[in-house]
Amino acid sequence: MKANWFNGKQRWLVTGAAGFIGSNLVEALLRGGQEVVALDNFSTGFKRNLDEVRGLVGPDIWKNFRLFDGDIRNLETCRAALSGVGHVLHQAGLGSVPRSLANPVATNDVNVTGFLNMLECARQAQVKSFVYAASSSTYGDEPGLPKIEDRIGNPLSPYAVSKLVNELYAQVYLRCYGFRATGLRYFNVFGPRQDPNGAYAAVIPKWTAAMIGNEDVAINGDGETSRDFCFVQNAVQANIKAALAPEAAHGEVYNVAVGGRTTLNELFELLQGELSHLQVHYKKPPRREAFRAGDVRHSQADISKAARMIGYEPSHTVAAGIHAAMPWYVSYFKGNLKA
Repeated sequence: MKANWFNGKQRWLVTGAAGFIGSNLVEALLRGGQEVVALDNFSTGFKRNLDEVRGLVGPDIWKNFRLFDGDIRNLETCRAALSGVGHVLHQAGLGSVPRSLANPVATNDVNVTGFLNMLECARQAQVKSFVYAASSSTYGDEPGLPKIEDRIGNPLSPYAVSKLVNELYAQVYLRCYGFRATGLRYFNVFGPRQDPNGAYAAVIPKWTAAMIGNEDVAINGDGETSRDFCFVQNAVQANIKAALAPEAAHGEVYNVAVGGRTTLNELFELLQGELSHLQVHYKKPPRREAFRAGDVRHSQADISKAARMIGYEPSHTVAAGIHAAMPWYVSYFKGNLKA
C-alpha cells in the first residue's frame, strides 16, 4: 500500500486481524506508517499470520501494532478496542457457505450479533470511517451477469443471510443515526496466508496444497462453475481507498473483484501451469464430485461503481494474482508437508 495515500499517522482497528485478509490489511497499514489495533479471538485466524507480518515489517514498524485478544460478540471488548481509533476495517466473521449450513446459529452469532456490536460501538466512538467485509453471496439466485450492487436475489445459505443482514443494518444506521458504514462485497479473494486446511478451506489454497502434496483434487460438478477470483491485494486496496474516500462515497456497498470469470476447469489448469514453473509437476486429472449445496452457478462482478466512487482499480488479474501468490504457497505448503 502506498504510504502517500495516507494523510499522516492515524489509528486503525482491524477486526479479524489474524485472518487471511485481516493480516494482509495489517501489513499494508503498518507499511503505510499507520498505527494498528488488532482484534481477534483466534477462532479462525492464526498467530502465525501476525508473526509473519512482524517478520516482514521489522521491529521498528511493529511498534505501531497492538493486539486485543477478544471476541466481537462481547460489547465491552469492542468498545475497549475502539479507544482512540479513527478508522475501522471490520473483517471478523465466520466465512464459508458449507460451515453456515452445518452450523447456522454460530454463523448468525458471529456475523450478525458481532457485526452489530462493532457497528454500534463504532457509532458511539464517532470514528471517521467504518468499512466492513460484505459478500458476493448476497446476490443469491439473481441470475444476471455481471453482478450489479443494486440488483440482488434471494439468499441461498445461512451465510448469505448473515451478510445481507449486515447490509440492512448499515442502511438502517445511516437512516436512523446518520452513521455511514461502507460494505465491500468480496468475490472469492485469495492469496498468501489463506488457510488451506479444514473442511471449509477456499478452493485455491486447498487445490494448491493438494497439488504440492500430489493428492487428488476434487472438482464439484462439471467444472464449468465460474467465479470472479480476486487477489488479496485488490481487496486491501479497496478497503483503504473506501476508508479514505470523501464522505459522499461512504455508506455505500461496492463490489470488490476483477470483473472477469474463471471456471473451475480453467482454474485447475492455471494452478497446474504456475506450479510447473516452480518445478512442481502435477499430472493427476481432477476427481469429479457432486455440485455443492448452496453454491451459485456463476459469479462475476461489475466493478464500475467502486472505480467511480472510491477510485478502485484492481492491480492483479486472477493469473497475475496466482503468479504472485504461488511462491508463498509453495514455501508454506512444502514446509508443512516436511513437518
